Amino acid sequence: MRNNNLYLFTDERGSFRSSSADKIKSLYLPLCNQALMSSISPDLGGDIKSGQNSFLLEPVSRIDLSLSRASRNFWVYINQDKIWSATGVSKNLKQIQEDKFTLEAGQLWQRISRENRNIGLKSTILSFVPTGPDALEVMQVSLTNISKKKISFIPCAAIPLYCRSADNLRDHRQVTALLTRIKEDKYGIKVKPTLLFDESGHKPNNTVYFAAACDNKGKPARYMYPTQEMFCGESGDLEAPEAVFKNKLPRKIPIQGKEPMAAMRFAEVSLLPGARATYVIVTGLSQKDCNLSSLISKFGQSKKIDAHFEQTKNFWQEQSKLLDVSSGNKHFDNWLRWVNIQPVLRKIFGCSFLPDFDYGKGGRGWRDLWQDCLGLILNNPQPVRQLLIDNFCGVKIDGSNATIIGKKPGEFIADRNNISRVWMDHGVWPLLTLDLYIQETGDLGILFEHATYFKNHQINRAQGIDYQWNASYGNKLKTKSGKIYQGTIFEHLLVQNLVQFYNVGAHNHVRLEGADWNDGLDMAKEHGESVAFSAMYAQNLSTLAQLALKCNGKGLDAAEELKILLADFNYQDIAQKHKLLEKYFSKTKENISGKKIRLDAAVLSRNLNKKSLWMKKHIQESEWLKEGFFNGYYDNRKNRVDGKRGNLLRVNLASQVFPIMSGVARPGQTKKILANVYRYLYDTSLGGIHLNTDFKKEQHDLGRAFSFAYGDKENGAVFSHMVVMFAYALYKQGYSQEGWRALSSLYKMAANTARSKIYPCLPEYFDLTGRGMYSYLTGSASWFTLTLLTQSFGVRGLDGDLLIEPKLSSEQFKSSDKISISRVFADRNLKIVFLNPKRLGAEKYRIKRFLLNTEQLPIEEATRIVVSREVIAILPKNKFNILEVYLG
Repeated sequence: MRNNNLYLFTDERGSFRSSSADKIKSLYLPLCNQALMSSISPDLGGDIKSGQNSFLLEPVSRIDLSLSRASRNFWVYINQDKIWSATGVSKNLKQIQEDKFTLEAGQLWQRISRENRNIGLKSTILSFVPTGPDALEVMQVSLTNISKKKISFIPCAAIPLYCRSADNLRDHRQVTALLTRIKEDKYGIKVKPTLLFDESGHKPNNTVYFAAACDNKGKPARYMYPTQEMFCGESGDLEAPEAVFKNKLPRKIPIQGKEPMAAMRFAEVSLLPGARATYVIVTGLSQKDCNLSSLISKFGQSKKIDAHFEQTKNFWQEQSKLLDVSSGNKHFDNWLRWVNIQPVLRKIFGCSFLPDFDYGKGGRGWRDLWQDCLGLILNNPQPVRQLLIDNFCGVKIDGSNATIIGKKPGEFIADRNNISRVWMDHGVWPLLTLDLYIQETGDLGILFEHATYFKNHQINRAQGIDYQWNASYGNKLKTKSGKIYQGTIFEHLLVQNLVQFYNVGAHNHVRLEGADWNDGLDMAKEHGESVAFSAMYAQNLSTLAQLALKCNGKGLDAAEELKILLADFNYQDIAQKHKLLEKYFSKTKENISGKKIRLDAAVLSRNLNKKSLWMKKHIQESEWLKEGFFNGYYDNRKNRVDGKRGNLLRVNLASQVFPIMSGVARPGQTKKILANVYRYLYDTSLGGIHLNTDFKKEQHDLGRAFSFAYGDKENGAVFSHMVVMFAYALYKQGYSQEGWRALSSLYKMAANTARSKIYPCLPEYFDLTGRGMYSYLTGSASWFTLTLLTQSFGVRGLDGDLLIEPKLSSEQFKSSDKISISRVFADRNLKIVFLNPKRLGAEKYRIKRFLLNTEQLPIEEATRIVVSREVIAILPKNKFNILEVYLG
């Protein structure tokens, strides 16, 4: 593309075009609805599934996009010398080199075209998953005669099917093929394996996999090849199948117990110059028998495809409007639309089921659950209220939590892959998310809603086993009398944060346990400590103290056992902390008394504040290093991680982010941290901030991360999530220019497609070459939109009122002196316009005028505006209300 761009946007809805995407084999798009998850590459590789045990196409990892011969192919047979793959997947390399390739894509669809003058044809293939409840993917193939003479050819759709669990790739692959039962139909084939094969306990299979096809007149294929053996021949070569290359018709051979194939050969067609033939292939799966004739009736004509296509595009466009920004940079605005839908994609895909994410078995983790709520709250908080309450049912009475989220609201599973593991940061995120909800809505009442506690065999933060527990007890904590116990949301928050005040290591910081935000710090379970997240727990205790005062006069009831954690003593006494924590655990390990105590709001607030201030002071006095930054961790040998080690200086970005975000770092320290981050972690060639410096050797007393090659994953990559949180922390402490520099660096790296080699999105990280890795399913997307809206543009809730406190940099007005952002607040559509004729930055401008729907309102402060919820509530509902903020 022009200027080495991988793609160019073609509208204001995030759609783009590329003429080189087929050259990068790691590229793919997600296609999905609530029932089906697909990935599709420029040559129609990828897979289709509804879950771990139901893959229609063979599961694909990133490397398989390059190595696998399986794809959604479509063949054209003219004669022995002219055999063409309309998707570009063929042994005929000369043909592929002759093709002129173009890709068009958008939310969430892909259209590729290949034009071959020697063959005389142009193919255009549209792929999308229709919005709605049906688990199916639509593929529309159009073949146009671009020559000056009539062309006759035989078209043939060719999609190898898999039809079983991903586990069977390396667990009885051939044996599970014996389970397949294939049924040929007028319009295609249906495959229903007899069993879900699992040697720990086989189960009858109810899933039906299918593929149906027709031409644009609704006519079915003339011949079917229902097995790969029949279609490919003994070579088994999907890139040179004998049925096409030798023009063989199907023969009568046994088809049951074979690898299935959706190969459908249509009648020969003749096209005059400029004429076009169109074919539709619908693939999918169902939990009951499906009627292929009904599918063809629904999708078998172009006009019907067009209607479903428009409906699907409109659905995803609505999802992408979480933040509708007019920044003066149309490329950024379009890119942001893709970032906006990433939380929705993660809700559907979980943290698995795309080629980069070839681990786990679906589902989201605890941290994901809360972070993905951030965008939902900013868009429309009212439906999120019950979701938040349900989420608290995953908290355990020992302050830990269930680690895997079930599909139903409030459904939780204890551990991943039967591994007993506790992430020490998990108690931080619920309060951050709930506080955003309260600020956006003013709804303090949610703190007094009741929720259950999760219970299983693991107790004392997975350090012990409750041998009295069994499945018949259930997964809800009970009182001694056998009644399911419920506590307020405020009580749940106290449990999560107070337990961690006592759960400290040798240096009186919160224990690292199985890891914190950085999953790669997983080898310091016994003696590791996270100073970084100790700072966040300190801030959480302060936030809870403020909430307690706001709730003064309301019933602050809590479990009687919680009184143990509200003790006042010499907080430097580690032994006493451990003694009190052990006492609390002993009282709650099997059940809970069920007795409640009434907490005085002012007394509770003072208690929490005292603990918070002590933690912050302790970090200040013990972890600020003479090199000008914080130490953030202790390893399993109780050694400090950050700082100078011999001739090597070691710096972790997380060690600096959370002291800044929590307010532990003083202004002078923040300035020194900034200087050192850009001295030691900033990569001038990439324009990005590394997660850590190169430690030069493995750290078996800290975590697996340092066994990765430096510059990848949690070992020194430019990790989007931490960079975004660095930007958020800087904005929060008033460093607007530096905040934008960090935040915008991620967009600039993603948009530099000559290096990033990705479609528009915010990836999990960028490696040492600047390549974007792990696209689409990352919690950094929620934090990016949160930071852009609430900190950069400064539009957010304040105890239910609307606060406008812009922290815009001069760079953001580079292209235009007028930028805007649209959002929903208090159920009203608002468009907030910032006019800055001198294009000043936040450190220089002041708010000069403020208009609401052209009516000038008084300004009480020069840096921010507060509009009461009552004023917002009387605004019209059925239009965009314009708020104009004049800066100068």
